[in-house]
Amino acid sequence: MVIGVLALQGAFAEHVRVLARLGAAAREVRLPADLDGMDALIIPGGESTTIGKLLVLTELDNAIRARAATGMPIWGTCAGMILLGRNLGDSGSRVGEPQPLLGLMDLRVRRNAFGSQLDSFETTLKVPAVADRPVPAIFIRAPVIEETGPGVEVLARLPDGHPVAARQGRCLATAFHPELTDDLAFHRYFVEVVVAEAVADGRKGGWT
Repeated sequence: MVIGVLALQGAFAEHVRVLARLGAAAREVRLPADLDGMDALIIPGGESTTIGKLLVLTELDNAIRARAATGMPIWGTCAGMILLGRNLGDSGSRVGEPQPLLGLMDLRVRRNAFGSQLDSFETTLKVPAVADRPVPAIFIRAPVIEETGPGVEVLARLPDGHPVAARQGRCLATAFHPELTDDLAFHRYFVEVVVAEAVADGRKGGWT
């Protein structure tokens, strides 16, 4: 199994290291051709506006949408969750320039929901679909999900009720950074459940 990790900006190296711990081959993705042969793609945390602009510049935005349309699993963490969403509400623009989005999940996401870098925090979350124990979660200038469409399954919520992890078909989104902890639960879930289900369907040839 080969998992692509978008490597335009952000915490892509950390995802590559975690995937190696799971025994999954990882390959950095910077251009549309790099998606060839991928079983899935992870979009890491970082600066969502910067990553979005680079996706447009490299034409990876359209290439990723095309792969998603044919069944390739995609997971976005933090900024990656923002990019997977379809709506940013009032947090979508700072200087009149819209945030580029992939629009692959029916989510309204609020950026920087907890404040600045100084307001980052770590907690544990109950995620029954992912693990039978609390899962550590690191939030760094993190977003939250403000609204979900009917096809979205919420996987985890904060105590205030805000969703912070969700799945829609073969797309997975987390507001936090599993790659910055020693816990493999979310990466294992993505690789051994989401991606494995897609590969078992025999559709790999359709998105490569």
